[in-house]
Amino acid sequence: MQEGHANANIFFVGLMGAGKTTVGRAVARRLQRSFIDSDHEIEARTGTKIPVIWELEGEDGFRTREANVIDDLSQRSGIVLATGGGAVLRPENREHLKNRGIVIYLRANSHDLWQRTRRDKNRPLLQTENPKGKLEALFASRDLLYHETAHFVVETGQPAVNALVNMVLMQLEVAGVIKPA
Repeated sequence: MQEGHANANIFFVGLMGAGKTTVGRAVARRLQRSFIDSDHEIEARTGTKIPVIWELEGEDGFRTREANVIDDLSQRSGIVLATGGGAVLRPENREHLKNRGIVIYLRANSHDLWQRTRRDKNRPLLQTENPKGKLEALFASRDLLYHETAHFVVETGQPAVNALVNMVLMQLEVAGVIKPA
């Protein structure tokens, strides 16, 4: 980790619907940094939507593309990156993220995540008979990996985006990544 380095990358991890893109974009704007969403980057590089990649290449094909994008993006400097919910599944991704920046786990319970994602058709893992059960299973299997990867955990609960952004910025200040306002 580039602790104390004023231009350290900031990486967001967490399940789908945790707010990584929304909070990440707001943090980047406040810090005047570039914001990148790894899923959007994969779509831009392939010219196709994530569900289509899953359909054609399966989860393993998608995860390989994701690992390549995370390796590439995490080598940049001074960025804010929102990763896909499954980015922590591959050990190399966890290592790259943890060693190349400050990792923030936006943690939400499975009920809140289900409330936020239940109408989203762009999430292949939730196109199932029981999307709420799937989220509960994903939370159970990934929570430890997020914790293992993260330098900080921010419980998302129900606060407004601004409150979450301020909590993240406070953590970054304490870590010496950003200077006090």
